[in-house]
Amino acid sequence: MKIMKKNLRAFAVCTLVLPLLFLTSCNSDGPEIEKPEKIYYDLAQRRMKANNFFSAIESLEAIEARYPFGRYAEQAQSELIYAYFMNGEDEASHEAAEKFIRLNPRHPNIDYAYFMRGLASYTRDKGLFARMFKSDLSNRDISGAKQSFSELSEFLTRFPASQYAPYASQRLIYLRSLIAKNELGAADYYMKRKAYVAALRRAKYVIENIPNTAETMRALKVARDCYQELGYFELMDDIDAVMDANKDVLQNEEPVKNRNFFSRNAPSPALS
Repeated sequence: MKIMKKNLRAFAVCTLVLPLLFLTSCNSDGPEIEKPEKIYYDLAQRRMKANNFFSAIESLEAIEARYPFGRYAEQAQSELIYAYFMNGEDEASHEAAEKFIRLNPRHPNIDYAYFMRGLASYTRDKGLFARMFKSDLSNRDISGAKQSFSELSEFLTRFPASQYAPYASQRLIYLRSLIAKNELGAADYYMKRKAYVAALRRAKYVIENIPNTAETMRALKVARDCYQELGYFELMDDIDAVMDANKDVLQNEEPVKNRNFFSRNAPSPALS
């Protein structure tokens, strides 16, 4: 009888303790199993194809952190530039591009890094409300646009035959118009306040540095009015002569339409 009671007690203890031990073992954080590099890379590709760039970034960052000298490390670095950009992380995309240029100056995708660096500068200073309400960006701070213009111009100088060159050229056309409109917006401000020297400086900047745009005729008119107000009538006549000689060409320039800044279209890097 005593033996039977001992056995029952032992059975009861086992039925209570074993499930607790099982639950504890299931909930404990054991060592994370290291995945092969290719699994991370293939997972990132599937996530990017599904437009799940947030999760793709996690996989690509895992490759960069765990396999810095692996087979897919450099390719993952170039694709991080793209994934950050498509995820709306323009600052991170720009930094990743600069890092790639610094670490891989002879890589087959180096032209892509230069191209995306300029593209990220173009979008990284666009505020949320400017995008939501499609406000005129020419009336805002366009320091990012000016930096983008400089970086994309450098890209085209270095890689004129790159597959990304046509895309960069189209973006530069828009940036030229945007910068010209911004300068002339400032010129109009100074004209209203009769600060003609300051207005003339803005107009001359557009004429000399951003010629052959839809804003060129407008810049010439501002310069003409400034010369008239300042009493430089000979220079005013020179501007009139230039306007008369080029009015057909300048008036036929088509204005560049504003882009939809919610639309993020960028090419992905080529496989190296």
